[in-house]
Amino acid sequence: MIYRDFQDLKLSALGLGTMRLPVMDGDDSKIDTAAAEEMIGYAMEHGINYYDTAWGYHSGHSETVVGEALKKYPREDFYLATKFPGYDLANFGKVEEIFEKQLEKCQVDYFDFYLFHNVCEMNIDHYLDDDTYGTYRYLIEQKRNGRIRHLGFSAHGEYDVIRRFLEAYGKDMEFCQLQINYLDWTFQRAKDKVELLKEYNIPVWVMEPLRGGKLASLSEENEQKLKAFRPDETIPAWAFRFLQTILEATMVLSGMSNMEQLKANIETYKEDKPLNDEEMKTLLGIADQMLGRKTLPCTACHYCVSHCPQELDIPTLLNLYNEHCFTEGGFIAPMALSSYPDDKKPGACIGCRSCEAVCPQQIKISEALADFAEKLAM
Repeated sequence: MIYRDFQDLKLSALGLGTMRLPVMDGDDSKIDTAAAEEMIGYAMEHGINYYDTAWGYHSGHSETVVGEALKKYPREDFYLATKFPGYDLANFGKVEEIFEKQLEKCQVDYFDFYLFHNVCEMNIDHYLDDDTYGTYRYLIEQKRNGRIRHLGFSAHGEYDVIRRFLEAYGKDMEFCQLQINYLDWTFQRAKDKVELLKEYNIPVWVMEPLRGGKLASLSEENEQKLKAFRPDETIPAWAFRFLQTILEATMVLSGMSNMEQLKANIETYKEDKPLNDEEMKTLLGIADQMLGRKTLPCTACHYCVSHCPQELDIPTLLNLYNEHCFTEGGFIAPMALSSYPDDKKPGACIGCRSCEAVCPQQIKISEALADFAEKLAM
């Protein structure tokens, strides 16, 4: 197992994410406890020392199962991370109650790593309103008391949302967890977000390295392009080699859901094999090709905005539309749009096509926004 330096710690470069543990009868709320404990045991035996869980994973059962599995091992042999569930606005104002319950569920006296969960458009105002909710104040107090060893945050929000969070709390953040993979390097501006974190000297944790499994297999054509460079490398391993090339990536979390995936990823992380320039160019070219088939070629020139009688932020809406179409649903677009007033959402488009008359890419914007509104209503 490769290890990375973080302050005075040696962290396994591969961490076990527990959002996708094995389940019974396809029911996400029913974790196959025996299979999960077997996986965690194998991970411990083969050098993984970082375990990431959260309040809402597996309908609230992940923390309990992870805590039960890890209590068999000396506390100093593993690092445990969980999060304050700010993805649900109803949880604000309950940080103390939730934190105490998490310690109980995980059967520990402290968390090695604790995160503000999913900083995004929907909750940024709540996170920053510490006078009302006291989330930041309470978590800082727990860090002083030793019940949180390292405090950080995860983010699915846009670049500007992350910047707002950092401007308020960046001086106290020790790490940040982002969705990074070779597809989102440009698609979700992961590269720009990493550069932003560098300004604050904050190490990067990676989530969704395989984008929920979408990068675990490729077309035959693209697979052959990669095999020409490394005949023995598996397709999932390419996603991890990409991340091994990103020097800022300290921790890579993978939500492995069976023993086969776990063993394969541990094998990959026996050694660093970063990409050379030609391999990187080819891999990012494959990402562009994948996106081109399912996304609109908006360049965010903003010509459309000045011609929209509804004053819609069309480039941002099209960016969210692209995300929603490529992912075939998911939570990111609905989550972001939940912070928008109704008269700025896709359904507010009146179909006048004034924007289309000035679009250099000749995108049928009105049709895209109508389709977006329909998809969101499903």
